[in-house]
Amino acid sequence: MRGDVPGAAEPGFDDSDWQSVRVPHDWAISGPFDREHDLQVATIWEDGERKPAEHCGRTGGLPHVGVAWYRRALDIPAALAGKRLFLEFDGVMSHSTVYVNGTEVGSWPFGYASFEFEITGCVDPGGTNVIAVRVDNKPCASRWYPGAGMYRHVRLKVVEPVHVAHWGTYITAPRIEGDMALVRVATELGNQPGAVAECVLRTEIVAPDGQVVATDETDIVLGEDGRASQELQVEDVQRWDVDSPQLYCAVTTVSVGGTVLDRYETPFGFRECRFDAKEGFLLNGRSLKLNGVCMHHDVGALGAAIAPRAIERQIEILKSMGCNAIRTSHNPPAPELLDLCDRMGVLVIDEAFDEWTVAKVDSGYHTLYDEWAEKDLCAMIHRDRNHPCVIMWSIGNEIGEQGRSDGADVARFLTDICHREDPTRPVTAGFNNPAGAIKNGLADVVDVPGWNYKCQLYKQYHDERPDWIQYGSETESCVSSRGEYYFPVEEERNRTRETMHVTSYDVSAPGWGYSPDYEFAAQDDCPFILGEFVWTGFDYLGEPTPYKFEWPSRSSYFGIVDLCGFPKDRFYLYQSKWGDQPVLHLLPHWTWPGREGEVTPVHCYTNFESAELFLNGRSLGTRRKDASASMGRYRLMWDDVVYEPGELRVVGLGADGRPVAETVVRTTGAPVRIELVPDRTEINADGIDLSYITVRVVDECGDVCPVADDMVCFAVDGPGEIAAVDNGDQTSLDPFQADHRKAFHGLCLLILRSVDGAAGEIRVTAEADGLIPAATTVVATER
Repeated sequence: MRGDVPGAAEPGFDDSDWQSVRVPHDWAISGPFDREHDLQVATIWEDGERKPAEHCGRTGGLPHVGVAWYRRALDIPAALAGKRLFLEFDGVMSHSTVYVNGTEVGSWPFGYASFEFEITGCVDPGGTNVIAVRVDNKPCASRWYPGAGMYRHVRLKVVEPVHVAHWGTYITAPRIEGDMALVRVATELGNQPGAVAECVLRTEIVAPDGQVVATDETDIVLGEDGRASQELQVEDVQRWDVDSPQLYCAVTTVSVGGTVLDRYETPFGFRECRFDAKEGFLLNGRSLKLNGVCMHHDVGALGAAIAPRAIERQIEILKSMGCNAIRTSHNPPAPELLDLCDRMGVLVIDEAFDEWTVAKVDSGYHTLYDEWAEKDLCAMIHRDRNHPCVIMWSIGNEIGEQGRSDGADVARFLTDICHREDPTRPVTAGFNNPAGAIKNGLADVVDVPGWNYKCQLYKQYHDERPDWIQYGSETESCVSSRGEYYFPVEEERNRTRETMHVTSYDVSAPGWGYSPDYEFAAQDDCPFILGEFVWTGFDYLGEPTPYKFEWPSRSSYFGIVDLCGFPKDRFYLYQSKWGDQPVLHLLPHWTWPGREGEVTPVHCYTNFESAELFLNGRSLGTRRKDASASMGRYRLMWDDVVYEPGELRVVGLGADGRPVAETVVRTTGAPVRIELVPDRTEINADGIDLSYITVRVVDECGDVCPVADDMVCFAVDGPGEIAAVDNGDQTSLDPFQADHRKAFHGLCLLILRSVDGAAGEIRVTAEADGLIPAATTVVATER
């Protein structure tokens, strides 16, 4: 229930008229979009502003601000009397207070933090118990869409009086030599006072194939701290790597008198990370460039509510581009992201804060810092430190202390916490004011300084401080709208148009940003740089730069991939640089009614050194990459092509000048039919799993019509439901929860969700006026 409801924590409160929802839940994503929802008068210093201005769409124009209550009645069996009960929260957005049977059991204000509260003394085993959570999302508390409510998972944990404590294992490998590794397992036990004096702690190391490869058993006399340390030796170690993410598992059991009281599993991996001021980043002894992206936590049309398949799909798309690393900008992620990165072989910089003591927004983290910074940072590290994917802790992003005399002291406090809680990983931060951070000593406090948008300074800093380990913590900020092209083609800064879109030639950026080509050159010319983290991998809700003052514009243009997961042209530029497969991508599309006879520049994103372009069979010449040209080093350009309908064909040439591959773009005919392309035709019947169905409006030849904007209506028959629809248009105010969507440049998306416990065929149909309809089938199975 939205609003601050008196008495909502009490067990006897009448909630019969409340909305029934499924957690994880984001109360704001259903909208409606409205300019007034997040209208702010602010000075965004990070954007170069120096006086207050009225901003709209900054947090997505969605109704996320305010108070709401959640209630759940829970029958707890009488058999659980004598057990200890806890509520585990992966994150609540934000300022949450938790009640059980009317008694407050705890509160946690930081919306990105994971936490747990014990509720043993408040429950009635054998009776009905009421859990109530009050959530208070403050206005002006974020610089992007934060989501709203219980947007991450919640669990009831039932354990014996003696058990492994919350995040109670810490696994390190202090020595890895050849095929042998020494494993150190530090375990913290929780014990109800007077319950048990002694126990047996047994740890087994299970290899990726399921075999137990090492065992240690220790008798523990339970003292006040309840801590134990074990060392085990593992032979024939399989290392965790981005190409082969081998995962082990430590299985910890706690026994008394031969009876097992608790069993706790901790996945982990063996890998050696080295950060070198000259050689860059080395993983398991081999040099590896960090081809990284920054990612906010929302999953597009589903909002901030965690959906594991949505995150998995994002990672699949990023990996297909050649991405091997993610920076969790600018706060701790959902634990599912790290689980998936462990399994899929993606490196992670785990970031804690976007503010310290200096405000960026009125109700930002600076209001919590003094009381909560250490608690929140420890919570992140304790939760995440066993993940092999995590390679660095980031304590902050573009923090205001860069220019203050106390900046180094604040950074040292946070860095010391990281070193104390996990001495195995370096500490970093992202600096957009390096001059200030260097002058006040802040950049020297962290182990690895990261530079935001300072590729022109890499070499200077290396020459001045050859001991520094450096990387691009945030790069490019190139902006674009999928399928939008404007002429003439020229580099742009802060360019706005009446369409409220941005050209997809990838030459546009805000004042602090630049095209990818410049960062590529700096990375190539500075082999000591660890790599880069592009702003951003996917579009996200809110922060619609360059349209900060215009409405409607409610989501970002920064993504390499749009909000639907459809690649923009830039995707192929990165793929040509980061990937290991041939790339030959042409832009723009070749359907331009009314442009006959006008100059329409053609760019080719490719990892071929040269290519020849043909228009309707006529050669328009061969282009070769030019290392001396700002743009021509990474893209091939034919800037004087005169548009005529027909076929545009580019041929990639090998070192001997012979054709190796080709790509064709045609002028499309009128839209004729709809095509439905599910990314998965089989999903779990668990009410959580998803199939992403791409909707294509095509001509008679099956080519997507790049100017099609037909309204497509959907119907679902069988054990499934429409979770959301979208089309990637940053200016659309149509709701994500609907049974229809307009195509945007010939594409839109339907996200299909299974129904819990219902297996069977799900038939999805799509219709539009004047088009041949389409249907597809997805099978929900019980597993």
